[in-house]
Amino acid sequence: MMVTVDQAIIARLKTHAQNFEILVDCNNALALREGKNVEMRDILGAMRIFSDAKKGLEASETAMKQIFGTSDAEEVAKQIIQKGEIQLTQEYRERLREEKRKQIITIIHRNGVDPKTHLPHPPQRIENAFVEAKFHIDEFKSVQEQVQEALKKLRPILPIKFEIKEIAIKIPPDFAPKCYSTVKLFGTILREEWQSNGYWVAVVELPGGMENDFYDKLNKICHGNVESNVLKIK
Repeated sequence: MMVTVDQAIIARLKTHAQNFEILVDCNNALALREGKNVEMRDILGAMRIFSDAKKGLEASETAMKQIFGTSDAEEVAKQIIQKGEIQLTQEYRERLREEKRKQIITIIHRNGVDPKTHLPHPPQRIENAFVEAKFHIDEFKSVQEQVQEALKKLRPILPIKFEIKEIAIKIPPDFAPKCYSTVKLFGTILREEWQSNGYWVAVVELPGGMENDFYDKLNKICHGNVESNVLKIK
């Protein structure tokens, strides 16, 4: 659904002494910029390219063909979003940075461990390291891209290693059906077998930082009747 003009914000690209502007939905424009698949009709507030959106002045088709190789509004708009500036309010920028900061910390907590203990760092410890490292969250960069940048900054302060673990589990018959869906939420089932006595045996691959949460969840369902063994650390 096309965003209304009143709700849209301006995305702008200045190039070759020309100014090109479009009216966009903020969230969808940022999603496209991060590489997500978003329909242009869900991004644009108007299927037009402006030289000055506030005054309603449209850009020259000749100039668009010379600079972008096309005058097609959707194609030009994509390039403006990907290469230009999206005008966000300061409040929105701060909210976006805070959301991405929390997502980055969660990813590091779930996937990263202390190389010496092979245990995850608590989220608060990671957050404190963020402050000490003075890591700046970029509201325009994707979370995954910034996870790698954050790790480089944090490692001199907080030893972190991303690990993948293969864990063998054996679940009693009474709890196996309920545990199956829980296991799939935590990781990938590499191998499994339903034994003649009703026990479910599986090998699961999951992020190292989620190991303790994984055990806690299974033990809660099975009342402690779970057998497990770490087979491999990658």
